[in-house]
Amino acid sequence: MLVLTRKVNESVQIGDDIEVKVVGIDGEQIKLGISAPKDVDIHRLEIYEQIQEENRKASQGTKNAIDLLKNAKKD
Repeated sequence: MLVLTRKVNESVQIGDDIEVKVVGIDGEQIKLGISAPKDVDIHRLEIYEQIQEENRKASQGTKNAIDLLKNAKKD
């Protein structure tokens, strides 16, 4: 993991298209501004993990539905 120190209004560039800027600091909270192409999904980690879990559950449901259809054809 790369660890950097930045002050307010300083940025980090990721590749050619993504800039992460420290917009403000308030106590223990840091506000980040992220400039990235519209096709790049940006989520807080806890939201990203929820999305992944929901996708996993949805794909499992699809697999179960396919299995039910296969078994129904055999009958």
